[in-house]
Amino acid sequence: MSLDPSQAMNVAKVLTEALPYIKRFAGKTVVIKYGGNAMVDEDLKQGFARDIVLMQIVGINPVVVHGGGPQIGDLLKRIGKESEFIEGMRVTDAETMDVVQMVLGGLVNKDIVSLINKQGGKAIGLSGKDANMITAKKLTVTKNTPGVNEPEIIDIGHVGEVAHIDPSVVHKLVHENFIPVIAPIGVGEGGESYNINADLVAGKLAECLKAEKLILLTNIQGLLDKQGKLLTGLDAEQVDALIADGTIHGGMLPKIATALEAVKNGVRTSHIIDGRVEHAVMLELFTDEGIGTLIKRGQ
Repeated sequence: MSLDPSQAMNVAKVLTEALPYIKRFAGKTVVIKYGGNAMVDEDLKQGFARDIVLMQIVGINPVVVHGGGPQIGDLLKRIGKESEFIEGMRVTDAETMDVVQMVLGGLVNKDIVSLINKQGGKAIGLSGKDANMITAKKLTVTKNTPGVNEPEIIDIGHVGEVAHIDPSVVHKLVHENFIPVIAPIGVGEGGESYNINADLVAGKLAECLKAEKLILLTNIQGLLDKQGKLLTGLDAEQVDALIADGTIHGGMLPKIATALEAVKNGVRTSHIIDGRVEHAVMLELFTDEGIGTLIKRGQ
């Protein structure tokens, strides 16, 4: 069945608009943090996998870092273990850490690998423990309690932060035209496992790889101003000002901080985009308008 003239013109416009971006990003590395609704909706999952394969076909080097919080919570519930959160972070005792490794390093990771491979890609799943790629240190949470002068230091178990990333394995895989899919699990000095926030891992990995772009898929449109209008094309100074005046607050702060730190440390641009939109990655990469918030280096 042939396209009608208006459909044909739309297709031609899209392809023409995409061409300069394809040429500009050829040979560049893009780190994508994959999470939220895009990981659970079947149509969005298929679309994401196709986007990743298409990126590689046109010469871009995609590297995927994924989350899996809802899937971890579901399995914990099935085995009768309650999820506990402090300051937005999952308390991770030894038993919970076993579940985290099963879900992130096993079920979720291999599902993403399979989706990409079914679309014609060559994905390989890794966790940060493989080849000691991600060295982690224990993360402690401080909580201010009314009436107490000193903040309370809370041990939340096997929750870590990135101490060091060795990107050599990722470089080798990319050089051989594989697509790395990385679970955000790190290893401590004593060999212990740590659950690390996937945004943080993606940001630090983008820095180590000297990536062209860091893309964070979320369940929101992007960064909004106080009137609810989408903000984009921001530089580091503008983002700092939005934090100072309270426009950026609450749960958005850690994500913005990751994006901002990445561009301050060598990544050309960071993007916070709505993973609920089908083919969100392609729309942000290859169209003039994009669909989310772009953060760039300052002058």
